[in-house]
Amino acid sequence: MESMYERCKKVMPAVANRATQLGIVDSEGCYLYTEDGRKVLDFASGVAVNNLGNKNKRVVAAIEKQLETMIHVGHNVVYNESYVRLAEKLVELTGGDTMVYFSNSGAEVNEGAMKLAKYVTKRPGIIAFKNSFHGRTIGCASITGSNANYRKFYEPLLPSVYWAEYANCYRCPFGQKEGCCKMECLKQFDEIFHKLIDPECVAAIMLEPVQGEGGYIVPPKAFLEGIRKICDDNGILLIFDEVQTGVGRTGRLYASETFGVRPDIFTSAKALSGGIPLAAVIAKKEIMVKWPAGAHGGTFGGNPLACAAALETLSIIEEDDLLAHCREMGDYFLKRLQELQAKYPTVIGDVRGVGLMIAMEIVTETGGPDAALTAKIKDAALEKDLLLLTCGSDHNVVRFIAPLIVTEKEIDTAVTVLDEILGESV
Repeated sequence: MESMYERCKKVMPAVANRATQLGIVDSEGCYLYTEDGRKVLDFASGVAVNNLGNKNKRVVAAIEKQLETMIHVGHNVVYNESYVRLAEKLVELTGGDTMVYFSNSGAEVNEGAMKLAKYVTKRPGIIAFKNSFHGRTIGCASITGSNANYRKFYEPLLPSVYWAEYANCYRCPFGQKEGCCKMECLKQFDEIFHKLIDPECVAAIMLEPVQGEGGYIVPPKAFLEGIRKICDDNGILLIFDEVQTGVGRTGRLYASETFGVRPDIFTSAKALSGGIPLAAVIAKKEIMVKWPAGAHGGTFGGNPLACAAALETLSIIEEDDLLAHCREMGDYFLKRLQELQAKYPTVIGDVRGVGLMIAMEIVTETGGPDAALTAKIKDAALEKDLLLLTCGSDHNVVRFIAPLIVTEKEIDTAVTVLDEILGESV
């Protein structure tokens, strides 16, 4: 019998390729069940979507209940209870002075955030960051700087995009050492504003508070605080792409809370609705009220099923105290990986993360990126029924996206697998 992978190759293009060849027939909690009878520990979480684990029973029940009244009614046409109630809940959770617009995906809301900033400020420019990832639409590819393949053959892209270096203390783009720098990552804006674009022409500075695809790069708090001040001083809107960092991934509901730096606009998607496509642009009310009817739109945004799932997701996170659990398990996971780093110091160059957004950077003996060994670790882990993903512009970062419900036992299982693989490879 042909596998799902073999069947898919016949009917879908190579652009739909997957990180694995797994065919999944069932899922529950931290595990996936394959068509060939395997039970796989899932530390990919559907790329940071299944923060509650797979097939959460309460989310399933909420979707089933919503099915009894409506599947789709169109938020351009009418209002419905789960749609309004979710917006009210998100406003409550994000300070009470925000407003919400729903869409379907991370790329869609990132485009919406840029449109909002441009519309409100009447300015053309967007400053984005190298090693970033914001999506694969033309607009989002224009501000994505982690892989040239995302932009290849799609030029010309969105104009008036300007690039800055992100604060990566492990591989400082300015050649400085952590703790000994003069925050060149902030001083670079003097040159950008002097030589490339006047700050009066910049609508927004847009960044991930922790870079995702670019390598799970955690910046120093001072970097985000400095960006906030630059925006305040120049009338520029600060946009946080919280598509991957949001809904508890960093140990707070949103990473802006983790770092104590509040953006003017931020985006949320992925884990927001427990696996049903849903995304949101969330911004200060004073900004949102300047975005009139017709300036933006979409057919499926705020789907009743997705909104019902999101409401239940947020309730579970609160009632089960998953944010505290995320912080506790994140600290434990980092400690275990640091022990592994001490054992294999010539292979694991860096261990970093916040909450359960964790990574280890794989290096050569000279400290350079080792993409080949990284791929080998990922593939060998899957052979041992541990699903991992990689990231990083140099493809040398193993990332760990465990569900927020993960236990110490499951973390220990993953670390044991990694220890076995590294012991065989070094």
